[in-house]
Amino acid sequence: MMKKIQLPLQTLNLTAGFMIWVILSSLMPFIKEDIAIPPEQLAWITAIPVVLGSILRIPLGYYANVFGARKMFMASFVLLMFPVYYISAANSSVDLMVGGLFLGVSGAIFSVGVTSLPKYYPKERHGFVNGIYGAGNLGTAITAFGAPVVASAIGWSATVQLYLILLGIFLIVNFFLGDKAETKVRTPLLEQIKGVYKNEKMWMLSLFYFITFGSFVAFTVYLPNFLVTNFELDKVDAGMRTAGFIIAATLMRPVGGWLADRFHSLILLMFVFTGVAAASVLLAFAPSIAWYTVGCLTIAFCAGAGNGVIFKLVPMFFHKQAGVVNGIVSAMGGLGGFFPPLMLMVLFKLTGHYAIGFMALSQLALVSLVLVIWMFYQEKLSIASQIIHHTAEGMILTDTSGKIMAVNPAFTALTGYEPEEAIGKNPNFLKSGIQTKEFYQDMWKTIGQKGVWQGEVWNRRKDGQNYLEWLTISAIKNEAGETKQYVGLISDVTAHKSKS
Repeated sequence: MMKKIQLPLQTLNLTAGFMIWVILSSLMPFIKEDIAIPPEQLAWITAIPVVLGSILRIPLGYYANVFGARKMFMASFVLLMFPVYYISAANSSVDLMVGGLFLGVSGAIFSVGVTSLPKYYPKERHGFVNGIYGAGNLGTAITAFGAPVVASAIGWSATVQLYLILLGIFLIVNFFLGDKAETKVRTPLLEQIKGVYKNEKMWMLSLFYFITFGSFVAFTVYLPNFLVTNFELDKVDAGMRTAGFIIAATLMRPVGGWLADRFHSLILLMFVFTGVAAASVLLAFAPSIAWYTVGCLTIAFCAGAGNGVIFKLVPMFFHKQAGVVNGIVSAMGGLGGFFPPLMLMVLFKLTGHYAIGFMALSQLALVSLVLVIWMFYQEKLSIASQIIHHTAEGMILTDTSGKIMAVNPAFTALTGYEPEEAIGKNPNFLKSGIQTKEFYQDMWKTIGQKGVWQGEVWNRRKDGQNYLEWLTISAIKNEAGETKQYVGLISDVTAHKSKS
């Protein structure tokens, strides 16, 4: 029973954490009325919670394995009580920055659940499970929509203080319902980092999440104030539109995870980054709020689905170091939400519009698309290599002139020749001298006509002993029907022949 409630419990924990993470950006239109904030500091205040919320994801992901999710969530909720209260009493932009920095703990708890929850489910469900957990992003929508409504009635300071009650409730709930017997992993942090920091897949996944989750965070932080300032919308209306963006992205996250459990994750990411690139171009030239809405919703659908797909790939590629890799990848995603609002502010001051910033996002999405395509074909090559390496039959790959290009370990075990002794030579160095010249002429005539030949051949091992092999030679052709290589599969049938 305790294990079954961990998914809903931890999803609600994340929801509460994300509700707190976006307090400042959601209430900024109200806060500006009471606190004089210079325009150049505005973007910094709303972006600062993302900093600690990103950096802390690495240690929180690691310690979630060491201490378990129950203790990590409880400790995080206790720590958050101090910045939440501090922000409610703020009377300067400096107070908001200081409180906002430590508010980042609420965003860092994301890496706790993605590290903990896969322990309770089989691999084929990890995408959907992490997608459900990621739906805790809905907490940002709750605050984006609800906080302005409450602040209109009781003021922004009292609204912030209500979150202290929320923290207290979740602290108690986790104390009683958190899993005390969760499986622990105690591999030293530096040892885990050493095992992955040179792995190109981790950095590619980090870039992908930098784009997908970064877009989600950036738009969540940037939209409320932007819609009020540039489209002159009502503050509550801007909050509702931001909530709509968040809900769309959040609902797509489990959908993305579900799809990743059933289809090839890298192919799904190709569609994701194509959509982000196209939507970014549209946003760069959107002439009206209607077209702007279309672009934002496209970003929401694609980024949300991408978030779910990426965390299907992390435990697949990094089973033993899932905690620290989850932390690094999710940290990069958080940082992806920190820089865009600042970049948009700087570019707007320099150029008077946001087009260049959105075009930069489209270019990053296109770069990611190219890398995903590269990973897809590298994976296919890796699978082919693994098949060749582990097959029980000896394998020889030659070019059309008969020069050996590659052999597998089974070939070495059968013939005694190491790869460096065979590559570059013609397979005729294995001849025993038993077959006649006409035998080989007929063999290649058949291959030329049918593309394949099978039969018994006497060859000689490195130690000088003859052996009888069952040989299959196939011509490998391109789409134009031209032969590009030949592959030979060999099995030792000497013992079988002697028995017969």
